[in-house]
Amino acid sequence: MSIEYMGLKNIEGPLAVIDGVGGASYEEMVTVTLDSGEKRIGRIIEILGDMAVIQVFEGTSGLSLTNTTTKFMGYPMRLPLSKEMLGRTLDGIGRPIDGLGDYFADEVRDVNGQPINPVSREYPQNFIQTGISSIDCLTTLIRGQKLPIFSGDGMPHDQLAIQIARQAKVVDSDGDSDKFAIVFAAMGVKHDVANFFKKSFEESGVLNKVVMFLNLSNDPVVERIITPRCALTAAEYLAFKHNMHVLVILTDMTSYAEALREISSSKGEIPSRKGFPGYLYSDLASLYERAGIVEGADGSVTQVPILTMPNDDITHPVPDLTGYITEGQIVLGRSLHLTGVYPPVSILPSLSRLMKDGIGEGFTREDHPALSNQLFAAYSKVEDAKSLASVIGEDELSELDKKYIRFGKEFEKRFLSQGLFENRSIEDTLNLGWELLGMLPKSELDRVSDDILDKYYKSAE
Repeated sequence: MSIEYMGLKNIEGPLAVIDGVGGASYEEMVTVTLDSGEKRIGRIIEILGDMAVIQVFEGTSGLSLTNTTTKFMGYPMRLPLSKEMLGRTLDGIGRPIDGLGDYFADEVRDVNGQPINPVSREYPQNFIQTGISSIDCLTTLIRGQKLPIFSGDGMPHDQLAIQIARQAKVVDSDGDSDKFAIVFAAMGVKHDVANFFKKSFEESGVLNKVVMFLNLSNDPVVERIITPRCALTAAEYLAFKHNMHVLVILTDMTSYAEALREISSSKGEIPSRKGFPGYLYSDLASLYERAGIVEGADGSVTQVPILTMPNDDITHPVPDLTGYITEGQIVLGRSLHLTGVYPPVSILPSLSRLMKDGIGEGFTREDHPALSNQLFAAYSKVEDAKSLASVIGEDELSELDKKYIRFGKEFEKRFLSQGLFENRSIEDTLNLGWELLGMLPKSELDRVSDDILDKYYKSAE
């Protein structure tokens, strides 16, 4: 049963406070009616005795302390769901903004989701091909995994997100593509970036398999808190109701965390590191842990959250806590970006903790694990050789160190760097890796078994 209240006790920023409230629930939705008859929606974010604190999504400007009517709906934030969402563009709280009208809802679900019983989770094991060599070979994305991208201001993470969305596909052991969908959620993005996302999806012809949620930088900050929850609710519906393999791309999680900090400050909560609320870890976990595979379901939810590190600081609270919750990270390097490498994936600090169980014979190719390890080892020696060259000069290096320097240049130029529309199969990526390792003496490849070496190694000399 819905209950209406007249008047407000206090207004502060995006928050409105009502006293004398009975029977209200945390996360309950409300409808706020202004003097003019305009209606806005909000939700209860705190209850103190008979007092309720409400987030008003469209902001509190124009609200009156005396004549505002607040109607308590009796249920939490819900999202209408349908397979017709595919190909649609929605705002941050799930309302269509593409001019095509409403879609027919098959069902309605709470955006906060249902907790997954850990016992019913299946271990992720099948790889998702992104067509990007540095990811597919060295930090492989596994179906059901959560693998964030750590970027910085001015880096091409938006282009990388679009390329992953355009090229990603699930390939089973027989090489057949499964049903695949993308849920793309952008939080706090500028209008030109939002238009870039929409235009890119339309031009690439993948819009019909994308559900896009857009929260713009001038949209209410409280809407930013709901956007990833709406996106994940849509993903869970498509995955576990329609047995689709859904890749969820969330950008930018730093904007989400800053919105959380702003609201926490408005509530007068005691801040933690860099002003973020003390519950930032558990709040991020409530989003990231919605990825996975559930026993008995044919679908899956895979997450690629993208976050920008302020001042490229990987110890900042948002990337730091994200790293604890997720299963690895893909780090974009500024030095690579400045040399023109795209995508500028810095492979040494990047890792995928689940890739060992989703690559190799039966998944990608038998040589994939050994090749990946050898490329990591060889590139780390490249960095050592560069450090030595900066001290004594490249001409004074040993012949072996010079080979590593040449290998490193070719590795960055041909393996890490690829075109925005270049889609490499896993076979092409692995073959390219072996071609580059051929620049090094066979005796240096100590991470590969003799059987694999005999089958794939060909000296370039």
